[in-house]
Amino acid sequence: MLDPRLYRAGLIPLLLAVVVVAFSLADRPRPVRTTLAADAFDAARAYDDLQELAQRHPERRPGSQGDRALADEMATAFAEAGFQVRSTVEDGATIDGSQPLRNVIAHRPGTSDERIVVVAHRDAAQRGSPAELSATAALLELARVYGAPRRTKRTLTLVSTSGGSGGNAGAARLASELPEGVDVSAVLVLGDLASRELTRRPVVVPWSNGGEGLAPLQLRRTVQAAVESETGREVPGPRALVQGARLALPFTPGAQGVVAPDGLPAVMLSARGDRIAPAGAPVSRARLDGFGRAALRTVTALDNGPSQAAPATTDLLTARKVLPGWTVTLLSGALLLPVALTVVDGFARARRRREAVGAGMRWTLAGAVPFALAALLTWVLGLVGLLPAAPGAPVDPRALSLGSGQGVALAVVGMAFVLAWLTARPLAVRAFVGRRPDPRSPGAAAGLLVVLTLVAVVVWALNPFAALLLVPALHAWLLAVTPDIRLPRWVGLALLALGLVPLVVLGVYVARALGAGPLDLAWQGLVWVAGGHLGVLGVLLGTVLAGCVIGVASIVVRPHHDHPAQDSLSPEPVTSVRGPLTYAGPGSLGGTESALRR
Repeated sequence: MLDPRLYRAGLIPLLLAVVVVAFSLADRPRPVRTTLAADAFDAARAYDDLQELAQRHPERRPGSQGDRALADEMATAFAEAGFQVRSTVEDGATIDGSQPLRNVIAHRPGTSDERIVVVAHRDAAQRGSPAELSATAALLELARVYGAPRRTKRTLTLVSTSGGSGGNAGAARLASELPEGVDVSAVLVLGDLASRELTRRPVVVPWSNGGEGLAPLQLRRTVQAAVESETGREVPGPRALVQGARLALPFTPGAQGVVAPDGLPAVMLSARGDRIAPAGAPVSRARLDGFGRAALRTVTALDNGPSQAAPATTDLLTARKVLPGWTVTLLSGALLLPVALTVVDGFARARRRREAVGAGMRWTLAGAVPFALAALLTWVLGLVGLLPAAPGAPVDPRALSLGSGQGVALAVVGMAFVLAWLTARPLAVRAFVGRRPDPRSPGAAAGLLVVLTLVAVVVWALNPFAALLLVPALHAWLLAVTPDIRLPRWVGLALLALGLVPLVVLGVYVARALGAGPLDLAWQGLVWVAGGHLGVLGVLLGTVLAGCVIGVASIVVRPHHDHPAQDSLSPEPVTSVRGPLTYAGPGSLGGTESALRR
């Protein structure tokens, strides 16, 4: 049913794509530097502010009384420094459900309307949490440094947000709260600046929660150069594979993740990467000094340097070069092409042989029904408020751990999935197909491959980095399910597992990046679905892909046998078959008058 010659011909564009990728590597952009020392940052004063704020406001859950009291102090301090201050209050999804969150926005005009924005959240999930207050202490010190009578070239905006302990609902409003028509040179998000140990990498965090890409390369390198200058130590960036993983599945608990999708160039500076610090994490004045001075040096360099306004990028920073994002699109498309051509040809052959390809597609989609129903139930639970919390962005497991309420919700969704598997899936098969199908029939294999290829093409159009994760599955499962080749069962299972390896590796990476165990990771998945982080289309494609996995497993575990027409998925018998490969009409054996004349 599948033509291997067409598959081999489809590999030729892949060779050309590899050559193009090899010659497309570019030089890394130079960071923007400044010769002005960052001595104006008073680390001793900032550290004293950190200790005093932690004592006066130990309870700072988002939207709580302590959070509001600290917001009042921030507004007063900004006004005393000579900034124009305003506050906005709006309900947002947090770790405590929907809460009224207050943003304090301090504005100081420069000689240009182009803006530099510095953001720090002030709330915390746990009592005390002095390390989380380090960003607020540094923001206050920056306000003193850039306050009256000092003037800057670019307009400086300092923002104290709430909701940073989970969901970053306050930071997500930033784009709408800035004046329209004003260019934003950069958004610098301050994270944990005072933890004694550097426990997470990278300290310059470019991740985003949207599909637009990562922070601009020059902005990332500018912050990185400032940290290296002030701390005296090399600051390695994330590896190219890690960048690709974050582009394939955009996620980050950091506030820069919700700012970047609005088109603002945003990057985070934090000693713990995009993770929050534990409540009892020890803080260091020396660490606050180094990272605080780095933040000041970054703002100074951006203010005195050329315009930095640039969109998010999908380019990958390697050890010495830059790999353009469009080359990944080209390469992933070239890897999908052989399978797509082979499946299209196989679909045409199966249709000529009157195989039940449509029934095979419906059978594959029926396997996605339990997953779709579980996702729908999760979304409904979040919509009606039955989940303890469902922020619209990924949350650090420390802030939203798996407790009793979360465990109940996870158990309910799990039981609903099992019930849907036992009841809804058989009903869907009978409704879509008409009777119990034979997974080893050619129609089942052809229909499955068509659905899988369509999913891969749609994913490639939306996110070429995610499509790369599906490449091994497409090639391995094409060989595993084709009825033309009789593979031993263990080989089929091995091919099934091979196709799942990239997805499993990505899941392990997500768990390690979030510091989540298996149950915590499952709970995070529920939050991502209920809060809308994955999106409707993402959930739909994921459920269909899960149905394809079930279909491949059903095929490879069945023993091989012959499939006459009556064993096909189609209820109607095959009456005639015509085509260049299987024609058996008059003249095929030489019995016609034209044949006898030869």
